[in-house]
Amino acid sequence: MLAAGEPTPLIDFPVAAPGIRLLVKDESAQPTGSLRHRHARALFRQAILDGLVTEGTTVVEATGGNAAVAQAWFARRLGLPYIVVMPGRRSEARARAVEALGGECRFVTPPLAIYDAARAIEGHFLDQFGRAARHDLAEELFAQVQPDWVVTGAGTGATSATLGASRPPQSPPQSPSQSPSRSTPQSPSQPPQPTTRPTTQPPQPTTRPTTRPIQPMTRLTSPPPGIPTHGVSCRVAVADPENSAYFPGWTLDVPDYATGMPSRIEGIGRPRMEPGFRPDLVDLVIPVPDAASVAAARHLREVTGRPVGGSSGTALWAALELVERMRARGESGLVVSLLGDAAERHLATIHHDEWAAERGLDAERYTGELRRRTGV
Repeated sequence: MLAAGEPTPLIDFPVAAPGIRLLVKDESAQPTGSLRHRHARALFRQAILDGLVTEGTTVVEATGGNAAVAQAWFARRLGLPYIVVMPGRRSEARARAVEALGGECRFVTPPLAIYDAARAIEGHFLDQFGRAARHDLAEELFAQVQPDWVVTGAGTGATSATLGASRPPQSPPQSPSQSPSRSTPQSPSQPPQPTTRPTTQPPQPTTRPTTRPIQPMTRLTSPPPGIPTHGVSCRVAVADPENSAYFPGWTLDVPDYATGMPSRIEGIGRPRMEPGFRPDLVDLVIPVPDAASVAAARHLREVTGRPVGGSSGTALWAALELVERMRARGESGLVVSLLGDAAERHLATIHHDEWAAERGLDAERYTGELRRRTGV
């Protein structure tokens, strides 16, 4: 019941950079429609192996959105009661998907009270942030392709840690303790520039000896032609939205850095550095303005037809920033960006002009740049 399913597909995404290929790994193909499906499976598997969840155990979590749906799905398959504590007032739209899977939703205010409320419920508290379990994404992805870079957002930190820890030992990222200095975090209102950690000897970029033409968009479950599948060695980039603690905390090497401000991009960005985030396994953190995330999510929908969430837009914008940097240096190679989820409910938020305007998010400001970088 906790075995991995079929590999999620890769989508060949257009970029206006000869010799560089961008693939989008479509996690919306998971049974519950998001990358959180992998997180939930890993949390349940570890809890069962540790003897914390047995027959009849009530499983509890404090979260909302995709994580709750994925956990409810696994709880039902295992025949376990599931209770999720969600922040704010009751929302039928948020509760519907969980309750349809047999789960129970409890809403709590203020939002930060959800964790204490969850711990007070008799049962096993999964605690996706405190027990962020590494999952199977890296193993699956590296069996499909050999990327030079993988770009992901950071919520619990489990995905970037999984990718970073699963790489071979060649060209490891520099640990925070070895880095002699840090850059000053950029203001989210400024155009985002990829920020690398200074090293005594700058790492040499990985280049490919041949130039691969960009092909029309296709769905791939096996490696694209011309891309090797063995000897995987890649670097990990984290795309971070406004108000999140990961970019400044990683840059300044402050493991308990906190902004105290919530992210407007669902599923990624945190007001504090979560324990599951491993800065020593991350090579690059790219700050992304929220309006750019919205614009990129809409562009991703335009190209793929999928109503993706804002986190997919954040990762895509960061991936295109990375491609632009590679192009400027004359590099060739393969970049993979994660498409975290896609759902009709996003049409009323990220893809809705009124929703964006109410939050002061001017997506049009970034549309022209997206078209220039993708050629579409």
